[in-house]
Amino acid sequence: MNHSSLSRRDFLKLAALGLGGLYARSLSRLAVLPEFPQADLLGRVTKGMLEVKARPNLDSQTVEVLYEDYVIPWVRELVGEAPSYVFNNQRWVETSNGYVYSPLLQPVRNLPNKPVQQLQESSIGDGMWVEVTIPYVDVILQNEPTSNSWVEAKVDEGMPIRLYYGQVFWVDQIRRTTENQVQYRVNPNYYGGVDLLWASAEAFRPLTSEEMAPISPEVADKRVVVDVTRQTLSCYEGNTEVYFCRVSTGAKYDMYGNLVDKWATPVGEHLVTRKYISLQMSGGTTGAGYDLPGIGWSIIFATGGVAIHSTFWHNNFGDTMSHGCVNVMPEDAKWVFRWTQPAVPYDPGMVDITVSGEASTHVEVMEA
Repeated sequence: MNHSSLSRRDFLKLAALGLGGLYARSLSRLAVLPEFPQADLLGRVTKGMLEVKARPNLDSQTVEVLYEDYVIPWVRELVGEAPSYVFNNQRWVETSNGYVYSPLLQPVRNLPNKPVQQLQESSIGDGMWVEVTIPYVDVILQNEPTSNSWVEAKVDEGMPIRLYYGQVFWVDQIRRTTENQVQYRVNPNYYGGVDLLWASAEAFRPLTSEEMAPISPEVADKRVVVDVTRQTLSCYEGNTEVYFCRVSTGAKYDMYGNLVDKWATPVGEHLVTRKYISLQMSGGTTGAGYDLPGIGWSIIFATGGVAIHSTFWHNNFGDTMSHGCVNVMPEDAKWVFRWTQPAVPYDPGMVDITVSGEASTHVEVMEA
């Protein structure tokens, strides 16, 4: 093999096989944390490219162009003009150089963590639940990419394999590099996945059983109401609203601007059937498919895996966006996950009422 023309796929093969010290330093550098701007709140570009405008208006002068995963300071959010009939959202973000359209900018923080040295025992083997707390972290693939997976897609496109702020994963191994850096092995499908990833331990905050404890478990009369017209979610205890957030339900238009109904969030009365601390979701068709790992705080309530869940790939809350699920911000997803019944234990991190027979919370999806 000619090293001067080594492809990314071949590089990953060599890395997975552990061949030669020639690439050891490169592997270590891949897992070193990136440098991000200094600010309490940051924004990560979630797709393609995003123009920075002189004013919060798509027709104003373009100051600069940002590309996917570029991270910028988030000064404040404000109301501007929606860019088209497909996107109704009027939220823009002021940055240090101008204004960017908020739905394509994920709000993130840069909060590195002190690595742990030992994993705890569990029913599925030693491990722990973790949450990504920096804008993104590059990872090293331990194995040959699984066919037709999100990892293979990244490799084939020559894109870096990354995990993003707010994603939740199971860590099942710890190692120390020759440079004395602690790395975690991330297992996206902890119940049997084959794409295993190594990344800097500082990028992940270990989750505790205490922060997953149920909220108001003594209250029996709980109800979640999702309003697809207003794009909101409310949690009720009896007739009292105890939580409210914006959501993104099933998209009304496809990527070409055509009106569709195949992604509609199912209107009606439902029950929570399954809950997962972390879940990999995939589906769709060619050109509109998706394969997303590390989706945190998933609450499945309808046929076909329709769920309320954490979202890291857009910030278009308040407007339709999904393939049927109810997308919410990570902090909102976690609260609703803890509040709804049945409760989910840290170990094994999931519950299925068809097996457990436990009572569950009603979910009403309504349309005005």
